[in-house]
Amino acid sequence: MHIGKAIRLERIFNRNTGRTIVVPMDHGVTVGPIDGLVDMREAVGRVVDGGANAVIEHKGLVRCGHRAQGKDIGLIVHLSASTSLSPFPNAKSLVASVEDAIRLGADAVSIHCNLGDETEASMLNDFGKMSSDAANWGIPLLAMVYARGPKVKNEYDPEIVAHCARVGTELGADVVKVNYTGDKKTFAHVCDACCVPVVIAGGPKLDSTEAFLQMVHDSLEAGGAGLSVGRNVFQHENPTRLVEALNMIVHGDESVEAALNHLNA
Repeated sequence: MHIGKAIRLERIFNRNTGRTIVVPMDHGVTVGPIDGLVDMREAVGRVVDGGANAVIEHKGLVRCGHRAQGKDIGLIVHLSASTSLSPFPNAKSLVASVEDAIRLGADAVSIHCNLGDETEASMLNDFGKMSSDAANWGIPLLAMVYARGPKVKNEYDPEIVAHCARVGTELGADVVKVNYTGDKKTFAHVCDACCVPVVIAGGPKLDSTEAFLQMVHDSLEAGGAGLSVGRNVFQHENPTRLVEALNMIVHGDESVEAALNHLNA
């Protein structure tokens, strides 16, 4: 691996555990300024204080979330977007470049690709180009790959998730973000088929914090490398405390029970 890429990966991963806690905060383009992402300095500060490894932001939001004090955190600049107002919300377009991200001081970039969508060909083309650009600059690429389209009946189907992860790996991503399949055995198959770290998405906001922590714990036991979860973190009543609990599981190999006890103390 390019030494520059290796150094940057260590800024978004814990170099001792090889795992990561990433909190995406790119939702504003898709759905507007939702709860938890109104004041970006506060939003970033809360997860930094809990010990998150990185945040994901669109290029224009970096200035809004930069705190200029306190602990540092890894920065991943998101390169693609769509809005919920569009008649084609799953069709992602490039809205930034790898060079934009480097100028902003990013440690990595991310891209979103929805397999099965009518515009899949365009998204795969963008994915391939950004993968090459990222490799040329020695900057890590995190690929969010989901299956969403007319032929997709269940985007959490283990074989479909495995397909998504493999696409991300084969197109050159350094980290792949996919849905959790629902159990350790099937998610192990997803991870085994990839030679790069696999992190789980959070999906819709869960009603139970215990269920969320259990999902994270099980994904790690299956071979996952952590999580990239937004709403279930930044919309929690105490994001800092929740990230501390996640740290206990992800980087401390502690139990869900221990993490819940810390969260509720």
